[in-house]
Amino acid sequence: EVQLVESGGGSVQAGGSLRLSCVGSGFRFDDYAIGFFRQVPGKERELVACDSSSDITKYYPDSTIGRFAISRDNKSAVSLQMNSLKPEDSAYYYCAAGGSYCSGSFRRRVSYWGQGTQVTVSS
Repeated sequence: EVQLVESGGGSVQAGGSLRLSCVGSGFRFDDYAIGFFRQVPGKERELVACDSSSDITKYYPDSTIGRFAISRDNKSAVSLQMNSLKPEDSAYYYCAAGGSYCSGSFRRRVSYWGQGTQVTVSS
């Protein structure tokens, strides 16, 4: 059974940090690009960071570049370090696996989704 499990969400004050983890099983995790998305009610799911299968090429949108950092911990886990958090970063965060490379259109290549974890940033 394919599984992606996120952990590390929670509540933090603005300016603080959180670290999310994504652990995969049931498929060749290290063959896939891994990304984190976030979503708030009424809005589309937004890509916030992506790590290619090679762990060399990473992608960040303007909203997170310089504050978020994605990295591979081992062959079945990826972490997302989120620093200088803002209230607008509050959302449900999802881990996803798809293709082998990262780009702004990564969502079209997603094969597997995690269940998500809540991140709340208070002002």
